[in-house]
Amino acid sequence: MTAAPPHAPTPEMIDVEEFFADPRFSNPSLSPDGTRIAYLAPHRGRRNIWVRGVDEDHDDAVPVTHDARRGITTYHWTDDPRWLLYLQDTDGDEDWHLHRVDLDAPDAPAVDLTPMGPGARVVGVEPLPSAPGDVLVTMNRRPTFFDVFRVEVATGGTTLHREQDDPTAAVLTDRRGEPVFRTALAPDGAVEVSAIDPGTGRERLLRRLGGAEHPMGVHPQQVTADGRRLLVGSYQGGDDLRLVRIDHETGEETVVAAVDGHDLEISGAMLPGVLPPPVYTDRRTGKVLAARFVDDRPHIEVVDPGFAEVYAELAKLSDGVLGTLSSDESGRRWIATFGHDRDPGASWFYDHATGRSRLLFRAFPDRDPNALAPMRPVGFPARDGLPLHGFLTLPVGVAARNLPLVLLVHGGPWYHDSWGYSSDVQFLANRGYAVLQVNFRGSLGYGRRHVTAAIGEFARAMHDDLIDAVDWAVARGYADPGRIGIYGGSYGGYAALLGVTTTPDRFAAAVDYVGVSDLAHFLRTLPPFTRALNVNNWYRYLGDPEVPEQEADMLARSPITMVDRITTPLLVAQGANDVRVVKAESDNIVAALRERGVPVEYLVAEDEGHGFANPENRVRLYRAIERHFAEHLGGRRTEENS
Repeated sequence: MTAAPPHAPTPEMIDVEEFFADPRFSNPSLSPDGTRIAYLAPHRGRRNIWVRGVDEDHDDAVPVTHDARRGITTYHWTDDPRWLLYLQDTDGDEDWHLHRVDLDAPDAPAVDLTPMGPGARVVGVEPLPSAPGDVLVTMNRRPTFFDVFRVEVATGGTTLHREQDDPTAAVLTDRRGEPVFRTALAPDGAVEVSAIDPGTGRERLLRRLGGAEHPMGVHPQQVTADGRRLLVGSYQGGDDLRLVRIDHETGEETVVAAVDGHDLEISGAMLPGVLPPPVYTDRRTGKVLAARFVDDRPHIEVVDPGFAEVYAELAKLSDGVLGTLSSDESGRRWIATFGHDRDPGASWFYDHATGRSRLLFRAFPDRDPNALAPMRPVGFPARDGLPLHGFLTLPVGVAARNLPLVLLVHGGPWYHDSWGYSSDVQFLANRGYAVLQVNFRGSLGYGRRHVTAAIGEFARAMHDDLIDAVDWAVARGYADPGRIGIYGGSYGGYAALLGVTTTPDRFAAAVDYVGVSDLAHFLRTLPPFTRALNVNNWYRYLGDPEVPEQEADMLARSPITMVDRITTPLLVAQGANDVRVVKAESDNIVAALRERGVPVEYLVAEDEGHGFANPENRVRLYRAIERHFAEHLGGRRTEENS
């Protein structure tokens, strides 16, 4: 793909409906026997699963799910070619249930394999090679404990496989389903890795991994194909997160993949099958093929010599970065997706036996990548000298001087922005804004020092990093200091509210999307099963609201206690069924502003949770964002939004 010319004409505005429609095609994967392809595509107004023969096209495909209420995101092939599994919640409540699809009867209703009460959810599905037709499912039939169950796919029969005695623990099994490793949080926050001896079930402590540098837990946690080693991400006393394996007998750590100065990319462990994985493994044997590392563009480190030849051929298919990867059990046929800053997603089929490849589809086939804006990696020091990394995207066809700028703040905060396609970024750039993203301290992916530098720094140095990024853009001449907006979701929404309370003179407009306004209330309303897991993230970095002194400090850093400082035009958006940042977080800040007579636009989607998934809600949200920023920052807007 060629770069956009430096003096390209200003592109036409892309309609909001087009920008935020569901992809025409996404999330492809091969069946185990390599004869069929499954993928997501619109059906009945929502993302549904379609299946077609490997040599067929979409005209020959059949929709095998028929959800008209909420789009499907995550699905799994099984070892039986008749059945396919997928996860679905209700209107964004994140109570995920596992459903079965009969590919021999694609019009038949899906069967819920995990009929449970409110608040119960599935968090993991694993094949069980030693028992064809069965899968291991991790779910919390007990509210605060996630136990492992064995589910017979054909009948739906469910039996308890492993009951947990510690809400912080995870038991890792080998390919026969036998427990071989256990990880759990110690009282001091360290992650303890133990071996489980076969037969006796006796546990032996092997390793203690530091806690604060793993705020989202240790990822990945994968048992190797032989069942005798555990793959984990470890800093090994240094600053870079490496992929290592821990020996079941000795506890010895051996480096599997490492890149000096770069961290293993673990974001995909949070949403497997959708985001690229930290570790690519062989479908049949489970051996490690490659690992993914954080860089200006994500870096793929090949581990297996046999895969090196396959990867070399795949890399010729795109100038993007390998995303998700799927193969048949023979390792002959492959489907690869590629990430790119100006292409929402291309998927390729490659046959290693013949050397032939073909483009399967693009997510938005009518989108011209050359009309979109390149994402440029940038770096600068924070005021205390901590190196910061981020991305600057400048609108096409406009001189890069004194532009209106939107500071786009990622969520988490233990997440990170990376090079690749972002609908938010491209939408804003298309409307004439420079878009600045900064991986402030606490963002994962930039070393142990960078993440732990955020301890105690909510509303302090973490926010200073954002202001330092804005100052950098102004000093370089990119941004007009009088036309800067701030926008983010979740933690990014909290950052937007901080921006207009602690630094109100810096921002001309703000958008808070499912953001936190009251830190203590936010922590108290998280789902009960999360509380045992908060020791290395919220409690360590922010505080425990049950400790009076810490609660007082949290309130002092909460926008709700500084609401009288808000004069900046504000747009607030919230999903009514959000279980992470409950609706009261937005209700309360909006009510306080309206009581003072301060105008605030408030959008609530009754059928959404922590972020808007349904296309009509996304269109409504981004139409409002377009109007809001155009009015207060001076960017472009479509005629219907004038």
